[in-house]
Amino acid sequence: MSETAPRPSHTTVAAAVVIGGSVGVVVGVADQLSGLYSLENREAVASFLSEPPGDGLGLDVPGALRLLRVALMVVAGCATAAAILGYHVLRRSHRARLGLTLLAAPLFIGGLATGGFLTSLVAASSLLLWLGPSGEWFRGETPGRRAGAGSSVPDTATTARPDPWGAGSGAPTTSDPPPRTGAPAWPTEPPRARRRPDALVWACVLTWAVSSVVLLTMLASVALLVTNTDLVLDELQRQGREVSAADLDLLRTATYVTVGVGAVWTVAAMLLAVAAYRGVGWGRVALVVSAVASAVLCLLAALTSLLTLIPGVVSLVTVLLLNRPEVRAWFRRDVVQ
Repeated sequence: MSETAPRPSHTTVAAAVVIGGSVGVVVGVADQLSGLYSLENREAVASFLSEPPGDGLGLDVPGALRLLRVALMVVAGCATAAAILGYHVLRRSHRARLGLTLLAAPLFIGGLATGGFLTSLVAASSLLLWLGPSGEWFRGETPGRRAGAGSSVPDTATTARPDPWGAGSGAPTTSDPPPRTGAPAWPTEPPRARRRPDALVWACVLTWAVSSVVLLTMLASVALLVTNTDLVLDELQRQGREVSAADLDLLRTATYVTVGVGAVWTVAAMLLAVAAYRGVGWGRVALVVSAVASAVLCLLAALTSLLTLIPGVVSLVTVLLLNRPEVRAWFRRDVVQ
């Protein structure tokens, strides 16, 4: 395959996820570092070190916080390098792909230590660059055409053809075929593409992954409010807020309503992704509307918490993927696999 061969969308999406996810990791690490020594984190670390398996580590709270800070800095450094290498992957750099693969392990392990979801997504996208159309593109092959190589020109000795010369004209017949030239003498119509676009697959995977994390986070916040109300009160008082019993009841009610609406929304988004994956046209349209609304809300919420930028950026990426030309064409043909 020539150096000017088109880059498959599989590679473009994987590299985009690596770059966008790495930027999100750096933003998330910066947010965690800003509140690393807060009272809430100190109490959480102290609680972890007082119970198995944390009590067997031989660490005190300051030492554990220092270790966590080092881990966050390492993750941020790896994510920065991954973002740069992701750009070079788009230019078909074999060394960049190898570098991303080497960074996958520390990113994944660091994500487990720091509670990051995007680190796992970046690591998985790095490994996908070795598979499918991306692997073929880096090996110098034409993606998706290995099985059909050499089959575009039919065999004149075995393929029955109509006689273009007319009977009795004295011209060559099927037993004496015309000589071949550089172009196929009998071109055939290319088969209709039935393969699900990679951009659609990535949009659905991102929706399922982020919706699952958001849903688990909301359920965890409700569980924390119900089971450990004192910790919530201490954090509010540390911020200088006086909370009465009536205010606490109002906080509980607002949290339950917010989590209820958010849970219904996230589950609906996951179901819409299933419909879009199966080729249902209205599922794609509804998923685009949901992703746009989610992006707007997350970007507004980023004024108070930078972590909400992560689902907001993912929502924007989902909208872009669902509106790619090959995805729209696939739905117009009403092809269902």
